[in-house]
Amino acid sequence: YSNSSYPAEFIYENLMIQSNIIHGSHLADVNKLLFLGSSCIYPKDFDQPIKETDLLSGKLELTNEPYAIAKIAGIKMCESYNRQYGRDFRSIMPTNLYGPGDNYHLENSHVIPALIHKFHIAKVKSKKSVTIWGSGKPFREFLYVDDLADAALFVNGICHNIWNEHVTPFSSHLNVGSGVELSIKELANIISKIVGFSGEIKFDQTKPDGVKRKLLNIEILSKLGWRYQTSLEQGLIKTYADFLSNLHSNRMS
Repeated sequence: YSNSSYPAEFIYENLMIQSNIIHGSHLADVNKLLFLGSSCIYPKDFDQPIKETDLLSGKLELTNEPYAIAKIAGIKMCESYNRQYGRDFRSIMPTNLYGPGDNYHLENSHVIPALIHKFHIAKVKSKKSVTIWGSGKPFREFLYVDDLADAALFVNGICHNIWNEHVTPFSSHLNVGSGVELSIKELANIISKIVGFSGEIKFDQTKPDGVKRKLLNIEILSKLGWRYQTSLEQGLIKTYADFLSNLHSNRMS
């Protein structure tokens, strides 16, 4: 899985698409809109779990900085239309997502689909070991994609008055996560068992770890009544089944 920064074209397309949709919604008199961001909007070194109010309070992770800035611009754009025109444009910031339909490319996918692919190849080729980037010590939080969809519908269905009681005009986004974290080493062990790889797991400590910990504070969304439903193990089993059913698709290479 890649630790390189996002391509310039990707950042441009992302920023232009979201800006046009938000502005176009206003012009078309669409009063309610839900904008999806990412947990990478937050500072790289900050107290955990990360609260919504921690936004713009420190430096971003360098490899995520362009994408993070684009997402922050989307949040602030929604807030601006809300303040100036009385719109009900809401934003949610999910933690690391995984699940069916993911990109399983070995070099440019995220950690879960990349590990699934690696362990599957090692099992099929009867390899004795699999090497993973970094020390395995960083902690991450994950959310199954169907739970995000459920959270999006839940947030969009909250009545306007209750929504405004929990957010402010200058901090109007909500974190969405499981509230559960585990180390990359623990994650690798779980995935290897689900895939059926029984060899040794090695860690290449010459490769970067990224931030040591990234856990979202989901207190506000929890108070509103939402909680994730899919355990990590359940979600990984479903994701591996999706991988097996798409072995020959372009999401693999």
